[in-house]
Amino acid sequence: MRESKTGRVAEYGLLIALAMILSYVEAQIPAFFTVPGMKLGLTNIVVLFALYRISYKSAFFINLLRILLVAMLFGNGMSLAYSLAGGMLSTLVMMLLKRWGHFRIVTVSIAGGICHNIGQILVAVLLLQTTALAWYLLVLWFSGLASGLVIGLVGGELVKRLGKIPAERSM
Repeated sequence: MRESKTGRVAEYGLLIALAMILSYVEAQIPAFFTVPGMKLGLTNIVVLFALYRISYKSAFFINLLRILLVAMLFGNGMSLAYSLAGGMLSTLVMMLLKRWGHFRIVTVSIAGGICHNIGQILVAVLLLQTTALAWYLLVLWFSGLASGLVIGLVGGELVKRLGKIPAERSM
């Protein structure tokens, strides 16, 4: 973590901006196999980086702000509900698994991808008042596993490589 408060604010701002850009880029990618709800979860790269290189609180804060800002800029109330449920459940589970210390970053990412989908399905079941959507969880379970694996590999590599860059000292 940066030594100065200004450095931390700048670092958080850059990570939130990067997460927002990745969220926008991901929105431009057509759904895999034309199945609604399947996404790569590119923003999870930023969350993983913050979780492993800064702090638990930072990862949570960065993801929460990203979700709120993206919903305000590009979404609506429904997208906010789905994103909050999926994103926050995912982040909390990843924080718990990392804190436990028995899992690699790829496993933490996979659990995050799966839990993101669980959170979104739970919101859909509540909002639409039907349990019929629960079957869709099986489809999203596999997509969460696959995307979590890819994001975990990329995020793990970034954490390893960028972790070697020394933090600049305040002037």
